[in-house]
Amino acid sequence: MGRISGTSRVLALLALLSGGAGAANLTVFAASSLTDAFTEIGQAFDTKTGNHTTFSFAGSQALRTQLAQGARADVFASANATQFEPLVQAGLIRSGQPFARNRLTVITPAARPQVQTLADLARPGLKLVIADRTVPVGEATRRALDLITTSGTYGKDFTNRVLKNVVSEEPNVRQVALKVQLGQADAAVVYTSDVTPALKKSVRTVGLPTRFNPPVTYPIGVLQASANPEAAQAFVQFVRSPEGQRILRKWGFLSAP
Repeated sequence: MGRISGTSRVLALLALLSGGAGAANLTVFAASSLTDAFTEIGQAFDTKTGNHTTFSFAGSQALRTQLAQGARADVFASANATQFEPLVQAGLIRSGQPFARNRLTVITPAARPQVQTLADLARPGLKLVIADRTVPVGEATRRALDLITTSGTYGKDFTNRVLKNVVSEEPNVRQVALKVQLGQADAAVVYTSDVTPALKKSVRTVGLPTRFNPPVTYPIGVLQASANPEAAQAFVQFVRSPEGQRILRKWGFLSAP
């Protein structure tokens, strides 16, 4: 008998789940940066399976805390391993699988761009918004600043000068982007996937070179306490399937390693 491809296994499992065992109600906790992509993925998954998937989008650190305190969910998709692995180690998640990657970019208002190069982030008086250090994008932002500082490209005190310009540290990346969109900040650091079609109309982006911008890997897994583990696993497999990956790429994500 020939080997069955990964795509075939996903399709077979989806067909099994939609074949008469009754629709499952799934709850997916997902990082706020996944809002658009997972909303579309959920609609496609439910259409194929007859299931009903609802989402709770927030900062990964907030979702991790809720799960650790007993919140019920079937699937958790985090924006980094830092907020995911402790739940695996605590036995709350069966195991994790990478499903996407992301990178950082700087955004500034299109109508009055205040940032032309990364050096401008350290210009005195600039109003900069970033995420809190516990938020995955906030952690990645500080890591990128440290890489830039270590390189000496903009001076050995670059990180300190940039952080002096921070006027707000937000609890998730969508709140960071919103500050610029509403004209409440001169610049912000977000994921490239957060520059959605709606946001592109009001901002200009300033990219970070790859050497300062290592990709962040997103893990996903099924909760041990899931009431519908088979359907939950089918959702995870759908996210990692060619169709799920196509949707993620559409919304600006990079493929998983």
